[in-house]
Amino acid sequence: MEAVGRMAGVSQVTVSRALSDPSKVSADTLRRINEAIAATGFVPNAIAGALASSKSRLISALVPSITNTVYASLVRAFSARMREADYQILLSETGLDPEEEERTIAAHLSRRPDAILLTGIHHSPRSRQMLLASGIPVVEVWDVTNSPIDICVGFNHEATGQAAAAFAHEQGHATAATIHAIDERAHRRSQAFATRFAELTGTTATVVPTESMATIAQGRAAMARLLDTGFRKGFVHCSSDVMAHGVIIESTVRGFSVPEDIAVLGFGDQEFAGHVVPTISTIRVDREAFGRTAAEALLDRLDGGRDNAGTVDLGFEIVRRDSA
Repeated sequence: MEAVGRMAGVSQVTVSRALSDPSKVSADTLRRINEAIAATGFVPNAIAGALASSKSRLISALVPSITNTVYASLVRAFSARMREADYQILLSETGLDPEEEERTIAAHLSRRPDAILLTGIHHSPRSRQMLLASGIPVVEVWDVTNSPIDICVGFNHEATGQAAAAFAHEQGHATAATIHAIDERAHRRSQAFATRFAELTGTTATVVPTESMATIAQGRAAMARLLDTGFRKGFVHCSSDVMAHGVIIESTVRGFSVPEDIAVLGFGDQEFAGHVVPTISTIRVDREAFGRTAAEALLDRLDGGRDNAGTVDLGFEIVRRDSA
């Protein structure tokens, strides 16, 4: 800044003022400072600025997977709104391991973000302790709870499973199975489906867990195991559209008709779900709305607002297509 000031013919204090609040300097002074910055390639020291102002203009975002379009679209909407407010996003992938999330939270908090976005509501005791002690706004997305750390924006996973079971029952299915990935939230949806289906029909749904994140290959492998046990006709509830796509492929390869023999319901309403053959019936959640709502909630908190602390349930809907 000293070099920029010399080139622009102003003091270092004036350069600092122009960078922090351009409205505080004249248009001519700002022009000369910007020309000097361009000539020198100067990049302001954000860490030093954060120490001086107690604001880093940095927002942390932690998601299980950066390749999963479910989380990617949520983060994209969140990031777009935060950038409009002149914040930058520090994004990390945590997988599904609470200990890995704990380590990542500690690393992010050491960078002094102004706020943090987390995926889910289940965190280690140490993670909760660190987040509460940090004093910064926290938004948990993709789930709901009556006891959020600060703000929670999501939907009720158990309710989606129950709604899927009611959907299967309404269509007259007396036999069902539920296939889910290793994700804890997927497991809750699956268990809720099985419990509600048994209540409605008196029939126990077969639960088929997998040992990894949702993929087409995992969907095919799970369906293969189900068919090998004698499943021939009924409703298959899946924890994701990707898994449902694999289930449809395996069923078709084995000579079964979808949905005449086997009806399939996915989850997430990913972009491809309405364009494959058959199109995939699914449970839609508005991922972009989650991202925008989470961003607005944090921006309000960063502005000193407290009215939005608590839980926001954005709900879900069943989308009926060809597979069920």
